[in-house]
Amino acid sequence: MRLRIEFRRLKITSYNVNGIKARLPRLLEYLAEERPDIVCLQELKSTDETVPDAQVREAGYGVVWHGQKGFNGVAVLARGSDPVERLRGLPGEPSDDHSRYLEVEVETAGGPLVVASIYLPNGNPRPGPKFDYKLRWFDRLAARAQEVLAEEKPAVLAGDYNVIPHDRDTFSVRAMAEDALMQPESRAAYRRLLAQGWTDPLGLRYPQGGIWTFWDYQAGSWARDAGFRIDHLLLSPQAADRLADAGVDKHHRDREKASDHAPTWVTLR
Repeated sequence: MRLRIEFRRLKITSYNVNGIKARLPRLLEYLAEERPDIVCLQELKSTDETVPDAQVREAGYGVVWHGQKGFNGVAVLARGSDPVERLRGLPGEPSDDHSRYLEVEVETAGGPLVVASIYLPNGNPRPGPKFDYKLRWFDRLAARAQEVLAEEKPAVLAGDYNVIPHDRDTFSVRAMAEDALMQPESRAAYRRLLAQGWTDPLGLRYPQGGIWTFWDYQAGSWARDAGFRIDHLLLSPQAADRLADAGVDKHHRDREKASDHAPTWVTLR
């Protein structure tokens, strides 16, 4: 008789909730149904004082918040433990007060894991200051990502990157051609991150494309499956060595008052 050993997998989810107060029932539903180990949230649209901290903790998750009133805001949740904050905000532009980056360390069964929740600027309209800010922010992210890699630890940079990496990652190249999400400069900045040594597991899992993480509320995008892929979880080499699977919990986008993003995830051995 052959003995079969089941190794536990660590599920890490990136989830742009598009307003945590409005989407709290969907978030709690997701935590209860899917039981991810770590969740990186974006676009909280809430301050640290007004986020639903008690409800998230009652669901069994420790959490670090980095909120902002009305827009932006990121957080990291860990099931059964409290993430330890490492960095709040990206260095390199002192005047930038947007809550878009939060880096923590989470103790897991496989050892410590560095996790960052990222909400990269949209960049529209372009050309203009918003697109310039997007590219500067990308440069600052790349500088920090290089520092994280140098630690040679398992690490995940998870979030809404507001970048469509390839033509195969959108329902319509023509419809998105002028959008900041698909400009050559945006794509080049994303490629520079990968060139440092980061792995895009969803791109690896679905090399043919056609898998979306976002569907706009407008123009019947969800009904037409007119989406694109902008939520990414990039893995350091030490995390990529443990890659088991990656996917999108698309069915959570089809619920009442759901976010326009679907939870996007990776599992590590």
